[in-house]
Amino acid sequence: MAERSTAAVDVAGNSGDEPLTAQADESTADGVAQNRERDTDNDEAQGSGGTESPGKASPPELHSGHKLARRYRLEECVTRLDGFSSWRAVDEKLRRAVGVHILPADHSRARSVLAAARSSALLGDPRFVQVLDAVEENDLVYVVHEWLPDATELTALLAAGPLEAHDAYQMVSQIASAMAAAHREGLAHLRLTPGTILRSSSGQWRIRGLAVNAALRGITSDTPQRADTEAVGALLYASLTQRWPYESDAYGLSGLPKGVGLIAPDQVRAGVHRGLSELAMRALANDGATASRHESACTTPEELVKAIGEMPRIRPPEPVFTAPPDYQHTTYQQGSYGRQAPRPGLTQPLPTPPPPLQSRTGKALKWAVSALLIAALGLGSWQLADALIDRSGSDDTKQTQTPDDNDKNTDKAKPVTTLKIQGAEEYVAKGKAQHPGDVDKTYDNDSSTYWRTASYTNGPDMNPAYKPGVGIVYDFGSAKEVSAASIGLLFGGDHTTVTLYATDSSSSSVPLTSMTKLGTVTTKDTTAKVTVAKPVKSQYVLVWFTALPYASGDSFSNAGFKQAITDLKFTG
Repeated sequence: MAERSTAAVDVAGNSGDEPLTAQADESTADGVAQNRERDTDNDEAQGSGGTESPGKASPPELHSGHKLARRYRLEECVTRLDGFSSWRAVDEKLRRAVGVHILPADHSRARSVLAAARSSALLGDPRFVQVLDAVEENDLVYVVHEWLPDATELTALLAAGPLEAHDAYQMVSQIASAMAAAHREGLAHLRLTPGTILRSSSGQWRIRGLAVNAALRGITSDTPQRADTEAVGALLYASLTQRWPYESDAYGLSGLPKGVGLIAPDQVRAGVHRGLSELAMRALANDGATASRHESACTTPEELVKAIGEMPRIRPPEPVFTAPPDYQHTTYQQGSYGRQAPRPGLTQPLPTPPPPLQSRTGKALKWAVSALLIAALGLGSWQLADALIDRSGSDDTKQTQTPDDNDKNTDKAKPVTTLKIQGAEEYVAKGKAQHPGDVDKTYDNDSSTYWRTASYTNGPDMNPAYKPGVGIVYDFGSAKEVSAASIGLLFGGDHTTVTLYATDSSSSSVPLTSMTKLGTVTTKDTTAKVTVAKPVKSQYVLVWFTALPYASGDSFSNAGFKQAITDLKFTG
């Protein structure tokens, strides 16, 4: 139990001795400093205040309105800690909000902060909040990074309650994949906390402070991969239970009861997803033990990503229809269709109708009515037979018409033709192209050749904040009427979502919002057939993928969410 308590302090404070990659060697803060940092974690919160702590150098005398490099105007100080400060600022050149870390150039950590910031900027992974600038001037060192006003910290999300299983699954999948990519480049975070995890308005999870947050506080580790993996496990544990997986309270979350040790999330809270509970325990490691589980511990982000990939996918919950307060059921829905509606104020049942007439007059009346009905039926039958005879004669007359007359009175079905493709180009809405040299392989009538997308870590839906979709614009040479498209796909399974757009040009500069949507389809098969409800004439048609299936690795790319077009035909 004593060993477990020590491990808890290590993760909560991210302590250690080995410097980060590309950072200068630096001694680790003592235990008191570690506890102080753990208890004052939310120093990175956007819009939250910080706590003054003693440091090795005095923070620079800065104020709101001060400009750095005649460009970055400081707006609000969100942190003052250990000789550095963090600000929300405005980049007046690009007219956007940014975040800035500032410390004196003679600060003991200034060199390591610069090195960490520059190394992080070189990674360029959109899953991390990007470092935009790292400068030393006028006796100051400052690091400028992205500011995401529409993003929400995990701290704020957990304040409202635990995450749903699908949300927790998406969070751990994206964070683990991002950290695996960072460690492949030799970068560690060492300070992954609920305050450094952000969820954007589009649903993408992003990580703030890669390498820089640890450098600002002098945090190092002998086992950086294990430290980051255990931190991801702690984030998942907190997301499932709304509890911090150590005895100490932290980040606005209550810790576990003292003396009971680490217990699985599904034992802390009812209804926790069993697979995610076991995954959290494997990542937390607990010195090799996993709280009565038999699976091996995950000690690196790569091992954690592999373990996530072996889990069955967790689907989002089905939407539940809730009727508005003023919604009223119809009489048909209430089961009263055909019943007489009650009149206001009527409480007594209707009187029983009188029995049928039994007198001689009544009997005579019944016979008279019956005779009239029989006469009416006879007259109707005679008229119906006469009409049928007339119609038969008319049909005979029509049969004597000439073939030319028949052609005039019969609508011919319009023949379906295959449209000839004259050329094609990739449409790149954001980021890099896929494989532009292979677009002609999609219509060469050879099913063994294809154009393929890159392999993406997250999916199946492509994230608009990173890349809204991928696709190809086809050119017919002149305006043609398009009625349908048949798209041969290399990968089946999960689902592929593809949409057709009519556009005025093959250029990627034409935005999707200015195009005409022709049709869309989602399929699990290896053929996507898109039908255009109302045929449209256009010279250019964009085939646009917004969701990709998961496929295993091959000779061209790693396992991930990807798709390929093997054979495509347009009809008009």
